[in-house]
This record gives sequence, C-alpha cells and structure tokens, in this order.
Amino acid sequence: MALRFESVTDEILTVSEVAGLLKVAEKTVYTMAQQGELPAFKVRGQWRFRRTDLEAWIDAKTRGGAAAEESK
Repeated sequence: MALRFESVTDEILTVSEVAGLLKVAEKTVYTMAQQGELPAFKVRGQWRFRRTDLEAWIDAKTRGGAAAEESK
C-alpha cells in the first residue's frame, strides 16, 4: 500500500500547529508532551503529533469531562 506524501504531512503536526489547534502556548504543548499528557513522539529530538491521536484524546477528554459534570 503506497502512502500519498500529502496525507502524511497533513496528519503529522508540529508543536506550533498543536498549540494553535488547542489554543494554548507552545510551552504548554511541550510540557504536556514531556509529561505524557498528550499523545506524542519525537523525531530527532523534535516533538510530533498524529492528528488522529489528538482527535481521539480530545474526544476522550470531552466525554470524560461531561461524565464528571453529570455525576455531580
């Protein structure tokens, strides 16, 4: 199965792109990645993020937050 190069670059995000997506500072993204709070991996020392992993993380966080509020 051959991957299209465009699809790979669209799916892998940088710290700056994730910061924009989550509306937080880049330093926050670095800290969360280092502490394992965000799904991330390193390429030659630079953090990278799969868009699909982040979308699943956001879904889990929003579902978890809604469930916690309902139980109050």
